[in-house]
Formats: sequence, C-alpha cells, structure tokens
Amino acid sequence: MYRDSEGRDVEDICYDLEHVEIVKKSIQENFDKYFDGFIETCAGEALDNKSFHDLQKKLGIPISPNAATDLSQNYKMIIRESIEEFEKDRQDYIEIFDEELLEETLEDDAPSFKSKTLRNECPIIRKTLNNRSAKELDKYRASFSRADAEWLLTVVLNLCRFSDEYYSEYDPNTYEDISSYEDMELGILDTEDYTAFGVIGGGIKTHMLYKIHPSVFPNRSRSALWALWFLTDKQKFGCNTDSEFLMIDINKSITQQNYFYPYELFAYYAFVIYELLRDKASDYSVYIDPDYKYVVVDVFFEYVAMQHDDEISFLKSQIRDGGMGFA
Repeated sequence: MYRDSEGRDVEDICYDLEHVEIVKKSIQENFDKYFDGFIETCAGEALDNKSFHDLQKKLGIPISPNAATDLSQNYKMIIRESIEEFEKDRQDYIEIFDEELLEETLEDDAPSFKSKTLRNECPIIRKTLNNRSAKELDKYRASFSRADAEWLLTVVLNLCRFSDEYYSEYDPNTYEDISSYEDMELGILDTEDYTAFGVIGGGIKTHMLYKIHPSVFPNRSRSALWALWFLTDKQKFGCNTDSEFLMIDINKSITQQNYFYPYELFAYYAFVIYELLRDKASDYSVYIDPDYKYVVVDVFFEYVAMQHDDEISFLKSQIRDGGMGFA
C-alpha cells in the first residue's frame, strides 16, 4: 500500500488537477463501450442484442426488424429497479443516523450501540461480520471485536452531523456545475475524525452516507474501484506504484482494490460517470431523479466490474492473510 509523509494513500500526482483531467478523459473515452452493453442487457440481467439475435437464428426464429430491444425502456427499467433495490434496507441506515439519539447513546450506553446497533442493525456491518465464506474478513471481525465502543459511536455521530450539514447546503440547481474534486469539498471525510480504522473505513462509511443521501454521496464500493481501473484502461497515468485504484504487491502476488482510496477523488470520478449517464438518459428521453443520481452510478459500476469478474477473481485469488475489502 502506498502512503506518503502526509498520510495520503495515493501518490501526490493523483491530486494534481492536470492528472485528474487526464483520468477523466480516459473514463469518458471508455464509457460508451460499457454503456452499450449496460443498456442492452438491462445492467447484465438479459442478453445483449447480438446474443439475442444469434439465439433466435440458432432456434430458427425469424428476426423481425421490430424485434430490437427498446433501449429507452431498458434504461427506464434499470433506473426503476435499482432504486427499488436501494430502498429495501435504506430505512435501517436512516434510523441509525439520528443525531439526537446518537448523542443520547454516547452519554448513556455506547457499548449497546456497538453490540446491538452496529452488529445487528447496520446491514453492511452485519453482513460483513456474518460472511464466513470470505477468509480475508477474519481480520475485520477481530478488529470489530477489539474496537472501543465509544470511539465507534463518535465516528458515526461525526458522519451523521457531516452528512446532514453537507446535504443542507446541497442545491440540485448548481450541483452539476462542479468542475473539480475540490469543488465537492469532501476531503474531510478522509480524516481520522470520520474514520474508525479497521472497522468503519472508506468502504463502510461511504456506504452509510450513500444510503442516507444518494444525491450527494457516491458509494465507494469494491466494485466501483475495480470498475474505475477498467474504465481507465488500467493505465498508470504517471504513478510509480501502478494504478491508483488498486493495491498491487508483485512480490506477494497480491492484487486488490485500493480500499484506502481517497473519497474526495473517488467522488469526483463518480460525478463524471453520473454526467455521462445523465447525458445518455437525455439521448434516450429518460429521466434520472437527482435524488438518486448515485444509485444509478453504483449500478453502472457493478455492471462494469461484473464484465471482468473472471479477471478480478484471478487477480484476487492469491490474496494471503490480511486482505480486508471493507476497511
């Protein structure tokens, strides 16, 4: 893992605005080749047009000129179903991010917040703790067990306060004027006050924020970071330690997503993806509700990563003790 003298988890060049623009351009150039399949297959749930026609031909079914997939309807279905799926457990997070209740619990009963609320009622932490099939999560379970309850609650309370304050200043009419990661003002989330290292790290805390306000907080998931690697053609863009989106240790044959990747940079690239998806929606006369903009982005990231599932599995197959995808 790369970490500089200031505690940054990517090289300084990654924050350079010229570098960011080059990465952005690469994402834009590679977007269409994934979007076409994304919309044709309903985000991977169906055959693309070519495969569908090949199957018709194999079965001897005449291919009607009117049989082409209605891509506009596909896009609408992707958006509708992704929002429905997103909402299934959203209320659990909303109930946890209750500032008044968190403050009271901090004064009276922090241990119960850890043992009950986080362990049993926070979906992403509950699923991570209960995932016994992934050996690399043993380290996460150990970290959770050792973590100070008051410390965990304080971090969640800080995240809650920040999310409410940040969202209160959100203006959907000006949000899309963003032109750099600095405009998003999310760097504070990469600091210690908003991180419980080993327990509520980049993946988990951003998932929590995403579930509360998907209009302003993209989900920095494992799939999202892998997707950015593919969307940038695996290029290094001047980095000395290979891709900024991955953690690669050639000596140990370890490759995994950079689960320390700075959120302020990730959020900007997620915004770039949103712009591209929004423009395509306009082309197909489809509407993306701004309140759910990053839900659609998240589904697209998942689709891109899924297209390379075999390669990702191969690269991660030699991971040894210590991997922790939700850090």
